[in-house]
Amino acid sequence: MGIVHLARDENHRLVALKTLREGPAMDAGFRRRFTREVEAARSVARFCTAPVLDAGIDGETAYIVTEYVDGPDLAAAIRDGGPMAGANLEALAVGVATALAAIHQAGVVHRDLKPGNILLSPVGPRVIDFGIAQLATPDATRSVGIVGTPAYMSPEQAVGGEVTAASDVFAWGGVVAYAATGRPPFGAGGAPETLFRVVHYAPELEGLDERLRPLVEQALAKEPARRPTAQQLLDRLLGRESATAETAIQAVNDSWTAPSAPEPSGRRWKAPVAIAAALLVAGGTLAATWRPWEAGAVPVPSGGRPSQQAAAGPGQRDTFVTNLDGRRVPVHVTIDSLTRNGDEVLLYLWVRNDSPQSDPVDQWTFLGKEAEDLRGISLTPEGSSRPLRPRVKSDVCSCSSWYYSNSVLVGSSQLFYANFRGIPESAEKADIDLLELGRFSSIPITS
Repeated sequence: MGIVHLARDENHRLVALKTLREGPAMDAGFRRRFTREVEAARSVARFCTAPVLDAGIDGETAYIVTEYVDGPDLAAAIRDGGPMAGANLEALAVGVATALAAIHQAGVVHRDLKPGNILLSPVGPRVIDFGIAQLATPDATRSVGIVGTPAYMSPEQAVGGEVTAASDVFAWGGVVAYAATGRPPFGAGGAPETLFRVVHYAPELEGLDERLRPLVEQALAKEPARRPTAQQLLDRLLGRESATAETAIQAVNDSWTAPSAPEPSGRRWKAPVAIAAALLVAGGTLAATWRPWEAGAVPVPSGGRPSQQAAAGPGQRDTFVTNLDGRRVPVHVTIDSLTRNGDEVLLYLWVRNDSPQSDPVDQWTFLGKEAEDLRGISLTPEGSSRPLRPRVKSDVCSCSSWYYSNSVLVGSSQLFYANFRGIPESAEKADIDLLELGRFSSIPITS
Protein backbone atom coordinates (compact mmCIF):
# COMPACT_ATOMS: atom_id res chain seq x y z
CA MET A 1 0.00 0.00 0.00
CA GLY A 2 2.86 2.41 0.59
CA ILE A 3 5.85 3.30 2.77
CA VAL A 4 5.91 3.98 6.51
CA HIS A 5 8.25 6.73 7.74
CA LEU A 6 9.36 7.39 11.29
CA ALA A 7 8.62 11.10 11.81
CA ARG A 8 7.87 13.71 14.47
CA ASP A 9 4.84 15.93 14.90
CA GLU A 10 4.88 19.62 15.76
CA ASN A 11 5.35 18.70 19.45
CA HIS A 12 8.38 16.53 18.55
CA ARG A 13 6.61 13.28 19.42
CA LEU A 14 7.43 10.23 17.32
CA VAL A 15 4.65 9.25 14.92
CA ALA A 16 4.26 6.77 12.07
CA LEU A 17 3.67 8.48 8.72
CA LYS A 18 2.30 6.21 6.01
CA THR A 19 2.40 7.58 2.47
CA LEU A 20 0.22 5.52 0.16
CA ARG A 21 1.44 4.56 -3.28
CA GLU A 22 1.13 7.37 -5.80
CA GLY A 23 -1.50 7.44 -8.51
CA PRO A 24 -4.94 6.76 -6.95
CA ALA A 25 -4.93 10.08 -5.06
CA MET A 26 -5.65 11.91 -8.33
CA ASP A 27 -8.88 9.97 -8.80
CA ALA A 28 -11.96 11.81 -7.49
CA GLY A 29 -13.61 8.58 -6.37
CA PHE A 30 -10.54 7.58 -4.41
CA ARG A 31 -10.35 11.00 -2.73
CA ARG A 32 -13.93 10.80 -1.55
CA ARG A 33 -13.58 7.20 -0.37
CA PHE A 34 -10.25 7.95 1.33
CA THR A 35 -11.68 10.94 3.18
CA ARG A 36 -14.71 9.06 4.42
CA GLU A 37 -12.74 6.00 5.51
CA VAL A 38 -10.21 8.12 7.38
CA GLU A 39 -12.96 10.02 9.18
CA ALA A 40 -14.42 6.69 10.31
CA ALA A 41 -10.95 5.54 11.42
CA ARG A 42 -10.54 8.73 13.45
CA SER A 43 -13.71 7.88 15.35
CA VAL A 44 -12.32 4.51 16.50
CA ALA A 45 -11.85 4.56 20.28
CA ARG A 46 -8.20 4.31 21.35
CA PHE A 47 -8.58 0.87 22.94
CA CYS A 48 -5.66 -1.38 21.96
CA THR A 49 -5.15 0.43 18.64
CA ALA A 50 -2.63 2.85 17.19
CA PRO A 51 -5.06 5.77 16.73
CA VAL A 52 -5.17 7.86 13.58
CA LEU A 53 -3.88 11.37 14.42
CA ASP A 54 -4.08 13.03 11.01
CA ALA A 55 -4.59 12.27 7.34
CA GLY A 56 -4.98 14.03 4.05
CA ILE A 57 -3.94 14.30 0.42
CA ASP A 58 -0.99 16.50 -0.56
CA GLY A 59 -0.79 16.82 -4.33
CA GLU A 60 -0.66 13.25 -5.61
CA THR A 61 0.26 11.71 -2.24
CA ALA A 62 -2.30 10.44 0.26
CA TYR A 63 -0.96 10.08 3.81
CA ILE A 64 -2.07 8.80 7.20
CA VAL A 65 -0.40 9.67 10.52
CA THR A 66 -0.83 7.32 13.48
CA GLU A 67 0.56 7.06 16.96
CA TYR A 68 4.01 5.45 16.97
CA VAL A 69 4.08 2.07 18.73
CA ASP A 70 7.47 1.06 20.11
CA GLY A 71 7.65 -2.70 19.71
CA PRO A 72 7.93 -5.59 17.21
CA ASP A 73 5.01 -6.91 15.24
CA LEU A 74 3.56 -10.28 16.22
CA ALA A 75 5.04 -12.06 13.20
CA ALA A 76 8.57 -10.92 14.10
CA ALA A 77 8.07 -11.77 17.78
CA ILE A 78 6.95 -15.33 17.01
CA ARG A 79 9.69 -15.79 14.42
CA ASP A 80 12.40 -14.64 16.82
CA GLY A 81 11.04 -15.83 20.17
CA GLY A 82 8.76 -18.77 19.38
CA PRO A 83 5.05 -19.29 20.20
CA MET A 84 3.35 -17.50 23.07
CA ALA A 85 1.73 -19.22 26.02
CA GLY A 86 0.06 -18.56 29.36
CA ALA A 87 -0.82 -15.05 30.46
CA ASN A 88 0.80 -13.35 27.47
CA LEU A 89 -1.19 -15.42 24.98
CA GLU A 90 -4.42 -14.69 26.83
CA ALA A 91 -3.55 -10.99 27.01
CA LEU A 92 -2.94 -10.98 23.26
CA ALA A 93 -6.33 -12.61 22.62
CA VAL A 94 -8.09 -10.08 24.88
CA GLY A 95 -6.20 -7.08 23.49
CA VAL A 96 -6.89 -7.85 19.83
CA ALA A 97 -10.56 -8.60 20.58
CA THR A 98 -10.80 -5.25 22.39
CA ALA A 99 -9.34 -3.47 19.36
CA LEU A 100 -11.79 -5.20 17.01
CA ALA A 101 -14.74 -4.26 19.23
CA ALA A 102 -13.67 -0.59 19.04
CA ILE A 103 -13.08 -0.77 15.29
CA HIS A 104 -16.44 -2.40 14.60
CA GLN A 105 -18.24 0.06 16.89
CA ALA A 106 -17.01 2.83 14.58
CA GLY A 107 -18.49 1.05 11.55
CA VAL A 108 -15.13 -0.08 10.14
CA VAL A 109 -14.14 -3.56 8.95
CA HIS A 110 -10.38 -4.08 9.10
CA ARG A 111 -10.26 -6.65 6.25
CA ASP A 112 -6.56 -7.46 6.74
CA LEU A 113 -6.02 -8.42 10.39
CA LYS A 114 -2.81 -10.48 10.49
CA PRO A 115 0.30 -10.88 12.70
CA GLY A 116 2.11 -8.14 10.76
CA ASN A 117 -0.66 -5.67 11.67
CA ILE A 118 -0.43 -6.31 15.42
CA LEU A 119 2.36 -4.48 17.25
CA LEU A 120 3.49 -5.63 20.69
CA SER A 121 3.99 -2.49 22.77
CA PRO A 122 5.34 -2.35 26.34
CA VAL A 123 1.75 -2.16 27.64
CA GLY A 124 0.03 -4.64 25.34
CA PRO A 125 -0.87 -5.47 21.73
CA ARG A 126 -1.89 -2.67 19.36
CA VAL A 127 -3.82 -3.23 16.11
CA ILE A 128 -2.73 -1.01 13.23
CA ASP A 129 -3.73 -0.26 9.62
CA PHE A 130 -7.46 -0.08 10.21
CA GLY A 131 -7.04 3.52 8.97
CA ILE A 132 -6.90 2.19 5.40
CA ALA A 133 -9.46 -0.56 5.84
CA GLN A 134 -12.61 -0.21 3.79
CA LEU A 135 -15.87 0.55 5.52
CA ALA A 136 -18.68 -1.98 5.70
CA THR A 137 -20.59 -0.43 2.80
CA PRO A 138 -22.49 -1.88 -0.16
CA ASP A 139 -19.76 -0.83 -2.60
CA ALA A 140 -16.89 -2.05 -0.42
CA THR A 141 -18.06 -5.52 0.60
CA ARG A 142 -17.02 -7.35 -2.53
CA SER A 143 -13.43 -8.38 -2.95
CA VAL A 144 -11.72 -7.29 -6.14
CA GLY A 145 -9.13 -10.01 -6.71
CA ILE A 146 -7.33 -10.91 -3.50
CA VAL A 147 -7.73 -8.20 -0.88
CA GLY A 148 -6.08 -9.35 2.32
CA THR A 149 -3.56 -11.96 3.44
CA PRO A 150 -4.58 -15.48 2.28
CA ALA A 151 -3.58 -17.34 5.46
CA TYR A 152 -5.89 -15.13 7.56
CA MET A 153 -8.73 -14.42 5.12
CA SER A 154 -12.21 -15.69 5.87
CA PRO A 155 -13.91 -18.17 3.53
CA GLU A 156 -16.37 -15.52 2.31
CA GLN A 157 -13.47 -13.17 1.64
CA ALA A 158 -11.60 -15.89 -0.25
CA VAL A 159 -14.48 -16.49 -2.67
CA GLY A 160 -15.30 -12.82 -3.25
CA GLY A 161 -18.36 -12.77 -0.99
CA GLU A 162 -19.62 -10.20 1.48
CA VAL A 163 -16.95 -8.99 3.93
CA THR A 164 -18.30 -8.00 7.34
CA ALA A 165 -17.12 -7.71 10.93
CA ALA A 166 -17.45 -11.51 11.12
CA SER A 167 -14.52 -11.72 8.67
CA ASP A 168 -12.32 -9.90 11.20
CA VAL A 169 -13.41 -12.35 13.91
CA PHE A 170 -12.28 -15.22 11.66
CA ALA A 171 -8.90 -13.48 11.29
CA TRP A 172 -8.76 -13.11 15.10
CA GLY A 173 -9.02 -16.88 15.40
CA GLY A 174 -6.21 -17.33 12.90
CA VAL A 175 -3.99 -14.80 14.66
CA VAL A 176 -4.47 -16.39 18.11
CA ALA A 177 -3.81 -19.85 16.67
CA TYR A 178 -0.62 -18.56 15.01
CA ALA A 179 0.57 -16.88 18.20
CA ALA A 180 0.04 -20.10 20.18
CA THR A 181 1.51 -22.60 17.70
CA GLY A 182 3.86 -20.61 15.51
CA ARG A 183 2.00 -21.56 12.31
CA PRO A 184 -1.14 -20.35 10.50
CA PRO A 185 -4.12 -22.66 11.09
CA PHE A 186 -4.53 -23.30 7.36
CA GLY A 187 -0.85 -23.66 6.53
CA ALA A 188 1.36 -21.62 4.25
CA GLY A 189 2.25 -21.72 0.57
CA GLY A 190 0.84 -20.12 -2.53
CA ALA A 191 -2.38 -18.14 -2.43
CA PRO A 192 -4.58 -20.61 -4.41
CA GLU A 193 -3.82 -23.65 -2.23
CA THR A 194 -3.99 -21.62 0.99
CA LEU A 195 -7.37 -20.16 0.07
CA PHE A 196 -8.65 -23.62 -0.92
CA ARG A 197 -7.76 -24.91 2.56
CA VAL A 198 -9.42 -21.86 4.18
CA VAL A 199 -12.66 -22.60 2.33
CA HIS A 200 -12.74 -26.40 2.55
CA TYR A 201 -10.44 -27.69 5.34
CA ALA A 202 -10.72 -27.71 9.13
CA PRO A 203 -8.07 -25.58 10.87
CA GLU A 204 -4.99 -27.26 12.33
CA LEU A 205 -5.04 -26.29 16.03
CA GLU A 206 -2.75 -28.94 17.53
CA GLY A 207 -0.83 -27.40 20.43
CA LEU A 208 -3.30 -24.56 21.07
CA ASP A 209 -4.07 -23.88 24.75
CA GLU A 210 -7.17 -25.93 25.59
CA ARG A 211 -8.73 -22.98 27.41
CA LEU A 212 -8.66 -20.92 24.21
CA ARG A 213 -9.29 -23.67 21.70
CA PRO A 214 -13.14 -23.78 21.85
CA LEU A 215 -13.41 -20.03 21.29
CA VAL A 216 -10.85 -20.08 18.47
CA GLU A 217 -12.75 -22.94 16.81
CA GLN A 218 -15.97 -20.91 16.97
CA ALA A 219 -14.22 -17.86 15.50
CA LEU A 220 -12.93 -20.04 12.63
CA ALA A 221 -16.39 -21.36 11.70
CA LYS A 222 -16.89 -21.42 7.93
CA GLU A 223 -20.30 -19.72 8.19
CA PRO A 224 -20.11 -16.09 9.37
CA ALA A 225 -23.37 -16.37 11.34
CA ARG A 226 -21.85 -19.07 13.57
CA ARG A 227 -18.97 -16.88 14.72
CA PRO A 228 -19.16 -14.78 17.88
CA THR A 229 -18.97 -11.00 17.61
CA ALA A 230 -15.90 -9.15 18.88
CA GLN A 231 -17.87 -8.14 21.99
CA GLN A 232 -18.85 -11.77 22.58
CA LEU A 233 -15.19 -12.74 22.29
CA LEU A 234 -14.41 -10.26 25.06
CA ASP A 235 -17.29 -11.47 27.24
CA ARG A 236 -16.16 -15.10 27.01
CA LEU A 237 -12.47 -14.35 27.41
CA LEU A 238 -13.10 -12.28 30.55
CA GLY A 239 -15.91 -14.49 31.88
CA ARG A 240 -18.46 -11.72 32.27
CA GLU A 241 -21.46 -10.32 30.43
CA SER A 242 -21.04 -7.02 28.53
CA ALA A 243 -17.37 -6.72 29.44
CA THR A 244 -16.12 -3.15 29.00
CA ALA A 245 -12.98 -2.06 27.20
CA GLU A 246 -11.66 -0.61 30.46
CA THR A 247 -11.98 -4.03 32.14
CA ALA A 248 -10.23 -5.69 29.20
CA ILE A 249 -7.36 -3.18 29.22
CA GLN A 250 -6.86 -3.70 32.95
CA ALA A 251 -6.70 -7.46 32.39
CA VAL A 252 -4.07 -6.99 29.67
CA ASN A 253 -2.00 -4.62 31.81
CA ASP A 254 -2.08 -7.03 34.74
CA SER A 255 -0.66 -9.96 32.79
CA TRP A 256 1.30 -8.58 29.81
CA THR A 257 5.06 -8.97 29.56
CA ALA A 258 6.41 -7.08 26.57
CA PRO A 259 8.60 -9.19 24.24
CA SER A 260 12.03 -7.91 23.33
CA ALA A 261 12.17 -6.05 20.05
CA PRO A 262 14.29 -7.78 17.37
CA GLU A 263 17.47 -6.10 16.24
CA PRO A 264 16.78 -3.75 13.32
CA SER A 265 19.54 -5.20 11.16
CA GLY A 266 18.56 -5.23 7.51
CA ARG A 267 15.57 -2.98 8.18
CA ARG A 268 15.48 0.16 6.08
CA TRP A 269 14.43 3.33 7.85
CA LYS A 270 13.92 5.94 5.19
CA ALA A 271 14.42 9.61 5.88
CA PRO A 272 11.03 11.32 6.00
CA VAL A 273 10.09 12.61 2.57
CA ALA A 274 9.06 16.18 1.78
CA ILE A 275 5.53 15.64 3.00
CA ALA A 276 6.87 14.65 6.43
CA ALA A 277 8.94 17.79 6.69
CA ALA A 278 6.14 20.00 5.44
CA LEU A 279 3.32 18.56 7.52
CA LEU A 280 4.92 17.13 10.64
CA VAL A 281 8.05 19.08 11.46
CA ALA A 282 7.15 22.68 10.67
CA GLY A 283 5.58 24.10 13.81
CA GLY A 284 1.89 24.88 13.42
CA THR A 285 1.50 23.48 9.91
CA LEU A 286 -0.16 20.24 11.00
CA ALA A 287 -2.67 22.13 13.11
CA ALA A 288 -3.87 23.91 9.98
CA THR A 289 -4.91 20.59 8.42
CA TRP A 290 -8.56 19.76 9.07
CA ARG A 291 -8.63 17.18 11.86
CA PRO A 292 -11.55 17.27 14.26
CA TRP A 293 -10.13 14.28 16.15
CA GLU A 294 -7.05 15.88 17.74
CA ALA A 295 -4.89 13.50 19.75
CA GLY A 296 -6.11 13.53 23.34
CA ALA A 297 -9.03 15.84 22.55
CA VAL A 298 -11.72 13.24 22.03
CA PRO A 299 -13.56 12.15 25.18
CA VAL A 300 -14.19 8.44 25.48
CA PRO A 301 -17.93 7.73 25.54
CA SER A 302 -19.43 5.38 28.00
CA GLY A 303 -17.93 2.02 27.08
CA GLY A 304 -20.39 0.74 24.49
CA ARG A 305 -23.71 1.90 25.92
CA PRO A 306 -25.47 5.12 27.01
CA SER A 307 -23.96 6.50 30.20
CA GLN A 308 -25.78 6.25 33.50
CA GLN A 309 -25.45 10.00 33.92
CA ALA A 310 -27.13 10.66 30.59
CA ALA A 311 -29.81 8.06 31.26
CA ALA A 312 -30.72 9.79 34.51
CA GLY A 313 -30.83 13.31 33.02
CA PRO A 314 -33.14 15.18 30.65
CA GLY A 315 -31.31 14.20 27.45
CA GLN A 316 -33.41 11.19 26.54
CA ARG A 317 -36.76 10.42 24.97
CA ASP A 318 -38.88 7.71 23.40
CA THR A 319 -40.01 8.46 19.87
CA PHE A 320 -40.63 6.86 16.47
CA VAL A 321 -38.75 6.90 13.18
CA THR A 322 -40.08 6.14 9.72
CA ASN A 323 -38.38 3.43 7.69
CA LEU A 324 -37.95 3.41 3.92
CA ASP A 325 -41.04 1.20 3.58
CA GLY A 326 -43.13 3.64 5.64
CA ARG A 327 -43.23 1.55 8.81
CA ARG A 328 -42.95 3.43 12.11
CA VAL A 329 -40.36 1.95 14.50
CA PRO A 330 -40.11 2.91 18.21
CA VAL A 331 -36.66 4.06 19.34
CA HIS A 332 -35.08 5.47 22.50
CA VAL A 333 -32.71 8.43 22.04
CA THR A 334 -30.10 9.37 24.65
CA ILE A 335 -27.77 12.38 24.58
CA ASP A 336 -24.62 10.87 26.07
CA SER A 337 -22.50 14.01 26.25
CA LEU A 338 -21.76 17.50 24.95
CA THR A 339 -18.04 18.10 25.47
CA ARG A 340 -16.17 21.35 24.87
CA ASN A 341 -12.74 21.73 23.31
CA GLY A 342 -12.10 25.45 22.84
CA ASP A 343 -14.84 26.84 20.59
CA GLU A 344 -15.79 23.33 19.45
CA VAL A 345 -18.32 20.99 21.03
CA LEU A 346 -18.48 17.24 20.41
CA LEU A 347 -21.89 15.59 20.65
CA TYR A 348 -22.34 11.88 21.36
CA LEU A 349 -25.82 10.38 21.13
CA TRP A 350 -27.29 6.89 21.16
CA VAL A 351 -30.26 5.48 19.26
CA ARG A 352 -31.72 2.21 20.55
CA ASN A 353 -34.13 0.14 18.47
CA ASP A 354 -37.08 -0.77 20.72
CA SER A 355 -39.20 -2.47 18.05
CA PRO A 356 -41.39 -5.27 19.48
CA GLN A 357 -41.20 -6.94 16.08
CA SER A 358 -38.05 -7.58 14.04
CA ASP A 359 -38.02 -4.20 12.31
CA PRO A 360 -34.56 -2.65 11.85
CA VAL A 361 -34.14 1.12 11.93
CA ASP A 362 -33.15 2.36 8.47
CA GLN A 363 -30.49 5.00 9.12
CA TRP A 364 -31.05 6.43 5.64
CA THR A 365 -34.38 7.91 6.79
CA PHE A 366 -34.17 7.98 10.58
CA LEU A 367 -33.85 11.80 10.64
CA GLY A 368 -37.22 12.08 8.91
CA LYS A 369 -35.70 12.58 5.46
CA GLU A 370 -33.21 10.79 3.26
CA ALA A 371 -29.71 11.55 4.52
CA GLU A 372 -26.30 9.88 4.63
CA ASP A 373 -24.94 11.69 7.69
CA LEU A 374 -25.88 13.98 10.60
CA ARG A 375 -25.19 17.29 8.85
CA GLY A 376 -28.92 18.15 8.97
CA ILE A 377 -29.11 18.34 12.78
CA SER A 378 -28.41 21.57 14.65
CA LEU A 379 -27.17 22.91 17.98
CA THR A 380 -28.20 26.29 19.40
CA PRO A 381 -25.91 27.57 22.19
CA GLU A 382 -27.41 29.14 25.28
CA GLY A 383 -28.09 32.84 24.72
CA SER A 384 -28.08 32.55 20.92
CA SER A 385 -30.88 32.33 18.39
CA ARG A 386 -28.64 31.10 15.55
CA PRO A 387 -28.54 27.30 15.17
CA LEU A 388 -25.19 25.77 14.22
CA ARG A 389 -24.66 22.77 11.95
CA PRO A 390 -21.91 20.14 12.27
CA ARG A 391 -18.58 21.06 10.70
CA VAL A 392 -18.34 20.35 6.97
CA LYS A 393 -15.26 20.76 4.81
CA SER A 394 -14.90 19.74 1.17
CA ASP A 395 -18.42 18.28 1.43
CA VAL A 396 -17.31 15.90 4.21
CA CYS A 397 -19.15 16.21 7.52
CA SER A 398 -17.32 15.92 10.83
CA CYS A 399 -20.11 13.66 12.01
CA SER A 400 -21.38 10.11 11.75
CA SER A 401 -22.20 8.93 8.25
CA TRP A 402 -23.78 5.79 6.85
CA TYR A 403 -24.96 4.17 3.66
CA TYR A 404 -28.27 3.16 2.15
CA SER A 405 -28.29 -0.33 3.67
CA ASN A 406 -27.07 0.55 7.18
CA SER A 407 -29.54 -0.10 10.00
CA VAL A 408 -29.84 -0.50 13.77
CA LEU A 409 -31.07 -3.98 14.65
CA VAL A 410 -33.76 -4.76 17.22
CA GLY A 411 -32.47 -4.40 20.78
CA SER A 412 -29.22 -2.78 19.65
CA SER A 413 -27.92 0.71 20.40
CA GLN A 414 -25.89 2.69 17.88
CA LEU A 415 -23.52 5.51 18.85
CA PHE A 416 -23.42 8.67 16.68
CA TYR A 417 -21.30 11.81 16.91
CA ALA A 418 -21.23 15.33 15.50
CA ASN A 419 -18.64 18.09 15.90
CA PHE A 420 -19.78 21.74 16.08
CA ARG A 421 -17.58 24.84 15.83
CA GLY A 422 -18.21 28.42 16.94
CA ILE A 423 -19.66 27.77 20.39
CA PRO A 424 -19.21 30.84 22.67
CA GLU A 425 -17.08 30.12 25.72
CA SER A 426 -19.81 31.61 27.91
CA ALA A 427 -22.37 29.03 26.77
CA GLU A 428 -22.92 26.39 29.44
CA LYS A 429 -25.92 24.72 27.81
CA ALA A 430 -27.32 24.15 24.35
CA ASP A 431 -30.51 23.05 22.62
CA ILE A 432 -30.16 20.18 20.15
CA ASP A 433 -32.52 19.58 17.24
CA LEU A 434 -32.27 16.01 15.94
CA LEU A 435 -35.17 16.44 13.48
CA GLU A 436 -37.43 13.36 13.66
CA LEU A 437 -35.42 12.02 16.60
CA GLY A 438 -36.62 14.99 18.65
CA ARG A 439 -35.54 18.28 20.18
CA PHE A 440 -33.60 18.39 23.44
CA SER A 441 -33.42 21.56 25.53
CA SER A 442 -30.76 22.88 27.92
CA ILE A 443 -28.25 20.04 27.58
CA PRO A 444 -25.17 20.86 29.75
CA ILE A 445 -21.86 21.47 27.98
CA THR A 446 -18.98 19.91 29.94
CA SER A 447 -15.23 20.42 29.68
